[in-house]
Amino acid sequence: MDTELGDFLRTRRARLLPEEVGLASYGSRRVPGLRREELAQLAGVSVTYYTRLEQGQSQNASDDVLDAIARALRLDDDETAHLRDVARPTRRRRRAQARAESARTGLTQLVAAMDGVGAVAMDRRSDVLAWNALGHQLLAGHYAVDSPRSAAERPNLTRMLFLDPHTRELYPNWGDEAKRSVASLRLVAGRHPDDHHLAELIGELCIKSKEFAALWSRHPVLNCTFGVKYFAHPQVGHLELQFEVVQLPDDSAHRILMYSAEPGTSAEAALRLLGRGVATVPIPEMVQRSHRDH
Repeated sequence: MDTELGDFLRTRRARLLPEEVGLASYGSRRVPGLRREELAQLAGVSVTYYTRLEQGQSQNASDDVLDAIARALRLDDDETAHLRDVARPTRRRRRAQARAESARTGLTQLVAAMDGVGAVAMDRRSDVLAWNALGHQLLAGHYAVDSPRSAAERPNLTRMLFLDPHTRELYPNWGDEAKRSVASLRLVAGRHPDDHHLAELIGELCIKSKEFAALWSRHPVLNCTFGVKYFAHPQVGHLELQFEVVQLPDDSAHRILMYSAEPGTSAEAALRLLGRGVATVPIPEMVQRSHRDH
């Protein structure tokens, strides 16, 4: 039985009520949400076929069938893409991941040369492969600057978020950051079901963090590639930064995460100070005022 597909479909059925999708509700329900037969009716497939799909007994569902189920469940684009990934795992070819990954020399040099932005090169598991001085100071100044070079000491941004108290204190909206991180990781896991290192990371976090385990059980899915993040940095105070994630155009699944500040703001001044490696920076009054505004 494919528990990934089955669990995902059940969580999405559970969040819909019959009356929300134009169906009459009869009798009491042992569990919330739509029944299998109701979803099958909405998607235009037989109950038997849908049951086999949810139980992982059919891995040849067509795009039309999966799209019909996605519409019936009111999935967004990211959730629909995830449904296709977990519904047809045998159609995907993945590289063997026998060894720890490393960044190409050119990628490391590119990240180091970036000025004015915090930059971090990561693999698909969010292991840090390289960072520039500003990226290091912004996200993990308590780690050795050369730690990404060693597979044994390499920081992992998701592990840090849930298991490192210093990283937790870095995010004033830690709950939102945690939800976003888990949703992104779930999408990656659906795309790379044969990545044993990724599975080990997920297992470790489920065991060591009740918060991660609770979020993971909800099967959130989100392709988070840009947005705003808020920091409570121990050296420069509260920052509002834009972030962008750029995927490299090859089959490595390596990414560059970049943080930038709006020109002329206190956040931009703070990033300049961090980039210079300032050990202790008084929090400017404008930074304090900006925090109160949020």
